[in-house]
Amino acid sequence: MRMEGTPEDVFRRRTGVPVTGSTRRGQWGSQIGFILAAAGSAVGLGNIWRFPYMAGQNGGGAFLLVYLVCVALIALPVMLLEISLGRATQRNPVGAILAVAPGSRWRYLGYLALLTGLAILSYYSVIAGKVLTFCTLYIRRAVMGGAVTYSGATFEVVIYFAIFLVLTVLVVSGGVQRGIERWTKILMPLLVVIMAAIIVRGLFLPGAMRGLRWFLTPDFSKITPRVVLNAMSQGFFSLSLGMGAMLTYGSYLSRKDNVLRCGVWVVVFDTLIAVMAGFMIFPAVFALGGDPAAGSTLIFQVLPKVFGAMEGGGLIAIVFFLLLCVAALTSTVSLLEVVTAYFVDERGWSRTRTVWSVGGAALIVGIPSALSLAEIRPWDTLVLFGKTGFLSVMDFVWGNLSLAIGSLLLCLFAITRWRLARAAAEIEEGAPAFAPFKGVWTFFVRWVCPISIAVILATKVFSLG
Repeated sequence: MRMEGTPEDVFRRRTGVPVTGSTRRGQWGSQIGFILAAAGSAVGLGNIWRFPYMAGQNGGGAFLLVYLVCVALIALPVMLLEISLGRATQRNPVGAILAVAPGSRWRYLGYLALLTGLAILSYYSVIAGKVLTFCTLYIRRAVMGGAVTYSGATFEVVIYFAIFLVLTVLVVSGGVQRGIERWTKILMPLLVVIMAAIIVRGLFLPGAMRGLRWFLTPDFSKITPRVVLNAMSQGFFSLSLGMGAMLTYGSYLSRKDNVLRCGVWVVVFDTLIAVMAGFMIFPAVFALGGDPAAGSTLIFQVLPKVFGAMEGGGLIAIVFFLLLCVAALTSTVSLLEVVTAYFVDERGWSRTRTVWSVGGAALIVGIPSALSLAEIRPWDTLVLFGKTGFLSVMDFVWGNLSLAIGSLLLCLFAITRWRLARAAAEIEEGAPAFAPFKGVWTFFVRWVCPISIAVILATKVFSLG
């Protein structure tokens, strides 16, 4: 009987990708480690801060319904594509592109992912630093008494930004198993426990059920094209797609790991946290007379007032902002790992040297965003793309435009260079249950996902926000 060759030979023929087998790379100790780490990357301030205020401004239950549909039909197919490319090549974003298309200009897609990861890390850590500030303020009040006052002084903003970056560096410096996987196995369950505790407390407030019904009951008359686009954008970007995080995390999976199961569980976990954020916030806001459509101020201005009106609100506030810190940390860890993997894989740098160097670069790049967030900022008059302030411009360019462009180009890369048949074969490797869905998945990645992302991108560009 004729032998087909080694498992590596079979893999190479099925996927068209050379097996690198680098012994210097880390690997997840288990599938649950990957799921928690990838879910931690997706779960962040976008779920707990941005999702509730987006839902509040877009009709509550109507927004939630459209959001769930968009996550299932658009975000999940792209996530499976990104994870599978990472596992197939066992490389970082740049290395993965070069493994499939050596010497081609597609490599700039990989470099775009690195720049996006560094840029988002720089300003995301600034916002996370503000969350850490609120957490320490409430702890200080609990210990020393007095009012909680956020000064927003430049020194305060920069210091807490730097502290949060150092925490991120310390986690990533431990490597894949001993750093990222170990800490996410602690942080993600802690996140769920804290959220559950706040939800239970909020549901006992008089009038809380009105907020819950508003959030869960869709008013179909409120489903407008704008609501659909906002839900599509939120569902897509909340999963950390288009910046190389899922590709990088996927590169630490082994050949026997089930990509389909991993991807589905990451989406389920991410969506669960977003829905729990709604359960956590809207009952309390309705019970205490807050405005669910307060926008981006819902967390930092409206909720502190809610906490102040609640019995035991000080303790709940500490727990809540601790929760936000945990969510933010799991996201910044993935952002730092994207760039770290490139220098470790392609440049041969040690992990310790890389994480401190990239962390230092993020600190320098993030200083203007930190100064922009300070309360006294008369110098920050930057207006670009309809946005005012350096941090707002950075978020629009890198957190909106760049992610959409990266995701769209990833779909086009898979269609034209890697080939969707090879991508599907990679997903099916270790996941035989995927076989009946290959045709549907291919159709969505070839047509539905690119067109939807292009619509989001065009809307962002032409409406400038």
